[in-house]
Amino acid sequence: MKVLIDTNIVLDLLLEREPFVEDAIALFDQVEAGQVRGYIAATTITNIFYIVRKAQGREAALQSVSRIAAGLEICAVDRPTIAQALASNLKDFEDGIQFACAVLNQLDAIAIRDTSDFTGVSLPVWSIAELQAQLSQQNAE
Repeated sequence: MKVLIDTNIVLDLLLEREPFVEDAIALFDQVEAGQVRGYIAATTITNIFYIVRKAQGREAALQSVSRIAAGLEICAVDRPTIAQALASNLKDFEDGIQFACAVLNQLDAIAIRDTSDFTGVSLPVWSIAELQAQLSQQNAE
């Protein structure tokens, strides 16, 4: 399953943010095991660098970006992505970019902490628990 992983989930893992870190670890374990093919928007990389640098310093930010870039696919944010994001009518533009990345890269779903931000989109948007339930269901079939 190809899944776009929301920026906050990546940050939960890197910054070990409670109470979300355990779910993030479980998702990234599935990525490492090949059960999920993880994707992020290119803008997530710059957001990670900025936030981790403020919290832990430049070296930690560089290591975080390197770690994430090595383990996940990165979706381009280009003119078609921006046009799709604007057309999505999502309240948060960053969410629109992530949705557009998922659509344009023909991903199966988006994994996010707060699914209410993506109400009415044409793609499954799941919490990590919901994603894991979907994977379990697929494995049982």
